[in-house]
Amino acid sequence: MEMNQKISAILNSKGRQVWSIHPDACVYEALEEMSDREIGALLVISEGQLVGLLSERDYARKVILMGRSSKDTPVSEIMTAPVLTVGLNDTVDDCMRLMTSHRIRHLPVMDGGRMIGVISLGDLVNWVIREQAETIDHLHTYISSSYPG
Repeated sequence: MEMNQKISAILNSKGRQVWSIHPDACVYEALEEMSDREIGALLVISEGQLVGLLSERDYARKVILMGRSSKDTPVSEIMTAPVLTVGLNDTVDDCMRLMTSHRIRHLPVMDGGRMIGVISLGDLVNWVIREQAETIDHLHTYISSSYPG
């Protein structure tokens, strides 16, 4: 299994679509966007720069549990900032370690200061499962074809 596989391989497989919102938008708009896109987080972009990340977890902890209104609260008040990022040459193992140690579920992927994708914990888990299945299949094929009896 390739835990040292580069993040670029995952992005090539899943795509490089990036969904974002402006920090001045209300949280309700962000929730609608996440629902429409069936995603759990949005990058917060201002003047072409990554300034934060808004996740369902931010909403639950900083709006619902605090008794705030999602229609009256700007994204900038509840987004996570600064945002940890990774590069194309970081590995699956690097990203899993970073996500686990910081208790986060989404990592923007940067290339030369340019945002080119987002990796979620689910993406990493799916990649590992797929790699394990391939390894098992290769081992099964090897054992079956090389057994003399």
